[in-house]
Formats: sequence, C-alpha cells, structure tokens
Amino acid sequence: MNILAFETSCDETAVAVVRDGRTVLSSCVASQIEMHTLYGGVVPEIASRRHVEAITPLTDEALRQAGLCKRDIDAVAVTYAPGLIGAVLVGVNFAKGAARALGVPLIPVHHVRGHIAANYISHPELKPPFLCLCVSGGTTAIVDVAGYTEMSVLGSTRDDAAGECFDKVARVLGIGYPGGGVLDKLSRGGDDSAYTLPIGQVQGNPLDLSFSGLKTAALNLIHNSGQKGDVLRLPDFAASFCRAVSESLVPRVISAAQQTRRQVVAVAGGVAANSRIRQDLEIACGQAGLRLYLPQRMLCGDNAAMIGCQGYYEWLAGKIARADLNAYATRDIAAG
Repeated sequence: MNILAFETSCDETAVAVVRDGRTVLSSCVASQIEMHTLYGGVVPEIASRRHVEAITPLTDEALRQAGLCKRDIDAVAVTYAPGLIGAVLVGVNFAKGAARALGVPLIPVHHVRGHIAANYISHPELKPPFLCLCVSGGTTAIVDVAGYTEMSVLGSTRDDAAGECFDKVARVLGIGYPGGGVLDKLSRGGDDSAYTLPIGQVQGNPLDLSFSGLKTAALNLIHNSGQKGDVLRLPDFAASFCRAVSESLVPRVISAAQQTRRQVVAVAGGVAANSRIRQDLEIACGQAGLRLYLPQRMLCGDNAAMIGCQGYYEWLAGKIARADLNAYATRDIAAG
C-alpha cells in the first residue's frame, strides 16, 4: 500500500511516500529555519504562508523520488493535530484535495503518534507494546504504547515542554535557533557540574514533569552573569543545562517502565536527538535490563515519513476521515 503523507504542524513542510508502514520510498522536507532564525523562533503567520508556497512542488518531488505516478497512490495521510493551527490547516486542506482528486482514502494522523512511529522506520523489528518518551518543542510525555493505535499518557509536563526550554535559553543567549542542536553541540566537552540547575518535581504524579523552574533558573543565571560582568562559560553552561533536562526525563522513564512492567523503551521527537539524553538513557536502560530503541537523528525532527508510517496502522484500524476533517491546535494522543 503506497501512502502519500503530509506534515505541516510547525515550520517544516514535509511530504513523503511510504509503503506498507515501514518502507520509505521518498521523504522531502522544506525547512524554514533560516527565515525563523531572524526572529528567534517560529512566526506562525510566516510558517503558514511558506507551507502554502512549498507544498505543491514538494509533493511533485516526493512522487518523483519515489518513482511513482499519482495513480500509484492508494491513500493520503496527514497530520491533523496538534500544532500551529494555521500551519496544520494548510496540510489538512491540501491533503483533502489530494485524496478527493485521487479518489483514495484520507487518513488523519496525530503528530505525536507520528513521532513514535519514526521508530518503526529506524527499527523494523520493533512492535508494541513498549514505552515511549516523547520529547519535542511542543510535547514532553511518557506514553504507554499498548498497540499501534492504542496509547495512553502516563506522565507529561505540567508547564513547558523540554524543547521549548532549549529554544528559549538559546534565544536569550543569542546563539541560534532551534536551540536544542546548538546547545547540544556546545555541551560536548563542557563541565556538566559547573552550574547548579534545578530538577522539577510534581506533587500528585511522580511521572509528571515540570520545566518552568529550570527555564527560569537558567535565564536568571544568564541575566545575573551579564549584570555582574561575569563570564558565562557557554560549554559548561550548556553541559549543565543538558544534564538537568536529562535528569528530569530519564529516571521517570525508568520508573514508568518498572511500574508498567514494559521491557522495551523507545524515544521520539526532536529532543530525542540530544546526545546527553541518548547517552543517559542507554546507561539507565542497560542497568535496568530494558531494551532501548533510539530513532535515527534524521527522523527525530518533523518529517512526513513518520506520518505515512503511522497512517498505515491507523488505516488498518479503520480510521478514515471524511471530507469535513478539521485541524486542531491540541489533541489528546489517546484519542488519536
């Protein structure tokens, strides 16, 4: 089954062709990073307009790279939630038109479910059930993946997402956007104990997370250093910050695995590319006797291949959208 997939939830226009949920025939991404770097973050209106400009030629390119004609497409999949509403609407409306023109089913895909499915591309042998740490600019959650379309959130952030903190800190430092990759590179070789940063704790659910305190402490440290004329050692600061984020995430993942008795752990989302988090998870899972799956870094960020992959399993479960499919800025992953 050849699925033409679209992803426009934020600032990446992505189109892919995926066969039977595991084989990527093509994956094209038009990045807007250069434009949004000028503003230190994503400007929703600009992102939406760029999606409109890029999606048609990118679709033609994805089909060309896949070596397929339009008549070879069996279904269309699209991210319909969550994300920047204007951006998501571009993809949804284009996908609805494509499905109608091709006379094929339209499959709605939850963005975070797509990120989880990126692991199926990197690791074809991976099958549910397993536990997945989902960490990105808009989402930080520990998800129990009982089946390809059966998922529940065991713990999530009560405030900021981990990726959002990386971007905010990098913007204040003036070192670039997106912040996660820049801070990751800076942290290599830095002293992760040079600066003391807090680890958030949440009362009521030990698996929930909080990053607002860490973000505030990091920003105060940056501002205070500037006001006092102290030199902020960027590699040490970046290493300390990455360590604090990792120490917020990793112990909770291990605890969740032990509570649910899952023996397999996966990671998904843009922040899953972070070197410190990957390293700490490998060590912790090894010590706990858990099998860890890490997606290729190129599949951690937003892409349409992951949407095509998850779309296949949503189709198998009978999830087909009607012509009135709408876009949503927020949506529970359990609802799909």
